Amino acid sequence: MTNKQLLGGFYKTLFSIAIPIILQNLLQTFINMMDTIMVGRLGSVEIAAVGLGNQIFFMLIMVVFGISSGCSIFISQFWGAHNFKGIRKTFGIMALVCISVSLIFMAGGLFIPERLLAFYTKDEAVIFEGVRYLKIAALSYPLLAIASSCQMGFRSTEHVLLPMITTGISFVSNVILNALFIFGFEPLGIPRMGVAGAALATVISRLIETFITVIVGFVKKYEVFGTVKEFFSFDRAFIVKLLKVGTPVLLSETFWGLGITTQNSIFAHAGTDSFAAFSIMNTVSQLTWVFFIGMGSASSVILGKKIGAGDEEGARAYTHRFCWFFPLMGGLIGLILFPLSRLLPLVFNVAPHIIAITQSMMFVLMVMYPSRAFNMLIIVGVCRSGGDTVFASLIDNGWMWLIAIPLGCAATFLWKLPPWAILICLESEQMLKTLFGLWRVRSGKWLHSVIKN
Repeated sequence: MTNKQLLGGFYKTLFSIAIPIILQNLLQTFINMMDTIMVGRLGSVEIAAVGLGNQIFFMLIMVVFGISSGCSIFISQFWGAHNFKGIRKTFGIMALVCISVSLIFMAGGLFIPERLLAFYTKDEAVIFEGVRYLKIAALSYPLLAIASSCQMGFRSTEHVLLPMITTGISFVSNVILNALFIFGFEPLGIPRMGVAGAALATVISRLIETFITVIVGFVKKYEVFGTVKEFFSFDRAFIVKLLKVGTPVLLSETFWGLGITTQNSIFAHAGTDSFAAFSIMNTVSQLTWVFFIGMGSASSVILGKKIGAGDEEGARAYTHRFCWFFPLMGGLIGLILFPLSRLLPLVFNVAPHIIAITQSMMFVLMVMYPSRAFNMLIIVGVCRSGGDTVFASLIDNGWMWLIAIPLGCAATFLWKLPPWAILICLESEQMLKTLFGLWRVRSGKWLHSVIKN
């Protein structure tokens, strides 16, 4: 095969998987963004309340993603080996654990929302609105667990269109229901519900998404679905192997999620205006970051399939090409943040000084995009697909907790720095991750087959 043919096959394979995942994540981002924009019409307190309420949701996503990512390592390698029984028993474990965890999070949101929100802020107005939001939104958590488990299983077996379509349906329903419930609609007798309306819209749209995902997956007989017996066909030896590989991923995502939610707490303690700006920055930046979420997921499926099929040489060749492609795209796509920052006054109904704070923070983020993109590849794409989950966990969390968060706390509580400087401190981990990621790829120690006996 010529180099030109290899390049053509590389990009065709990458984008055929990545584009639907990117579009799905873009639609999911639009859902979150529309929540922020619509609630933002109510004021900065409501924005902060929904932002803090969604931190609980974010932590659940991190745990579910950690469980699903650990299991998807096995599913993608089983897929490469055409082992459907292996796929189904892995999916059975993944769905069972994700649903169990979601029920614990739902209980917290329903019964102790004040305590959860008090971790982030002491502003009583924000906590009051946040409780109204969280008590309803928590009902969507088990639905998220079911839908996410199915969608991760579909992606790992290269069925990427259905998750994109169901997320699109969820987006449309969420926007319509947000408009009806947040602001009210007198002709239908729907009262103005504010942040509670945003939460109710989330629950209903998530129910629609989950129902369609499960039903269509069964009807089309996707490989992850089988009999109940197949779902529970795992034995002790397999569970031990799954725990050995998957536990570092779960711990990594959980501690990374705690790190991100701690960063939110840092900005919340820096002031309601700073946190509102931080929330707006994250919402807008997700419009571009979804590209790398999709590319990272696609690279994981591609590499995992090659490793499962025994093509280790092909996996290494693809990895080296990924290593220059990701940071290059990070620099190019990061530039889009600049024009997006100029559009903020047209979209968000907040004070001009909050817009100015957000714009300065978006510039910092833009500079860090090449390193961030490379790190997404190394952690999610390369190390996890190769079963190198302990190393991935160490570099993903070690520098965050040892360097970035202590610096962020010092910048906020001791040095009283402006928000853009606090963000620089919190982003200081990225270059260290990049250096250690490069070393790991060059060493070749990341590649392991997890499905061999």
